Amino acid sequence: MKQALTVPKLKAMKAQKKPITMLTAYDYPSAMLSEEAGVDVILVGDSLGNVVLGYDTTVPVRLEDMIYHTRAVVRGAPGTMVVTDMPFATYRLGPEATFRNAARIMQEGGSHAVKLEGGAELADEIRLLTSAGIPVLGHIGLTPQSVHQIGGYKVQGKSSDEAEKMLKDAKALEEAGAFGIVLELVTEELAAAVSHSIGIPTIGIGAGRGCDGQVLVYHDVLRYGSNVRDKKMVKSYANIGDTIRAALTEYVDEVRAKQFPEEKHSFLLDPSATSTPSLGGKLYGGDKS
Repeated sequence: MKQALTVPKLKAMKAQKKPITMLTAYDYPSAMLSEEAGVDVILVGDSLGNVVLGYDTTVPVRLEDMIYHTRAVVRGAPGTMVVTDMPFATYRLGPEATFRNAARIMQEGGSHAVKLEGGAELADEIRLLTSAGIPVLGHIGLTPQSVHQIGGYKVQGKSSDEAEKMLKDAKALEEAGAFGIVLELVTEELAAAVSHSIGIPTIGIGAGRGCDGQVLVYHDVLRYGSNVRDKKMVKSYANIGDTIRAALTEYVDEVRAKQFPEEKHSFLLDPSATSTPSLGGKLYGGDKS
């Protein structure tokens, strides 16, 4: 069976200039298919709030939601490194409270690591988690949990002040013990500069070609869902949504037209039976005899 990547091996991939592949997954079948495709890391993202639970943002996602979905993903991809987002308001509470919530994700969910959104202000919490044996993946640039404060899903790092802060945040996360950093919706130039300035891997989403790896949302890659919107930072590799919709529509039409089920989908009495049980009600082909 495939062996899950470890933190040291993941870091080594940066030194070897071997691109890292990460994909979100939220349930058993998506995790299983991701592992079969050879994905290096699966992220149980709080983006499940948007694409699975139907929320407008990730803010309503609860710790229990993340644990529940992580368990399913771990069962589906036992040979792949699994990282789980700590959802809104489960960290930035002080190191001890953050540790308790992260420990639940590891113990109850079975995850290999947790991901936190934020910069240098999280250093103390990250130090405690890593010293306690909980690997941490950082996340800077666009931080969806702060979307109300940011004012929308906007590209980060356009100004010199933003760029300087992001570089400082990345170095602070590395010094605190994070094993890697997700860079979301960051200008390509800045993402490349951040990647070159730190010794841990960067995983980009909408951050251009200079990162050490890439992550996309499962549902975006497959256009799996209803009313999937085109995004500049996303490449879709299939249109599963249309395929599923067409299949379900055909099923509905056939049932209504009494074309399904056919005889081949039914279980019939054995004609060689010596006796036929008495069956009440009307059967196809006539009344009971």
